[in-house]
Amino acid sequence: MNKQDIQTLYKFNHWANMRILNAASKLTTEQFLAGAVFPHRELRSTLTHALLAEWIWRTRWQGETPAARFKPEDFPNLDALRTRWLEEEKKLDTFINNLNDESVNATFQYKTKNGEIRENVLWQAMIHVVNHGTQHRSEAAAILTELGHSPGDLDLMLFLNEQT
Repeated sequence: MNKQDIQTLYKFNHWANMRILNAASKLTTEQFLAGAVFPHRELRSTLTHALLAEWIWRTRWQGETPAARFKPEDFPNLDALRTRWLEEEKKLDTFINNLNDESVNATFQYKTKNGEIRENVLWQAMIHVVNHGTQHRSEAAAILTELGHSPGDLDLMLFLNEQT
């Protein structure tokens, strides 16, 4: 794996996240907070979970152990969530831009929320985050579609074809 591949995957991740957030911007606050049949119960909780994962992993990659976690209630509306997500994506971009092929293939250690020490290869953990986001974007897309605001296709190939 190399830095350029990671950059491409994270550009895709950002693109797909923005498609979800843009579709969600058409909802009322009530719809954004309404219950759903998915594991995280509502669109806000689903998106908060995806954002939380990006934040936790980035901080781990930077050698930190996050003590506090944010909760859906920290984001009373979509604008608050979007603002925080854009801040996180800037931090992720900075982190990725400072990588090189050697660091992408190196191992890193981190502490789990249970205090266990783990070690992984950086690129594997980074792909995990994009894949994790794909799962929760699909849940968010299903919620949005049910509410009449499909984000459209979120496929990697669509993203890549739009880049050419």
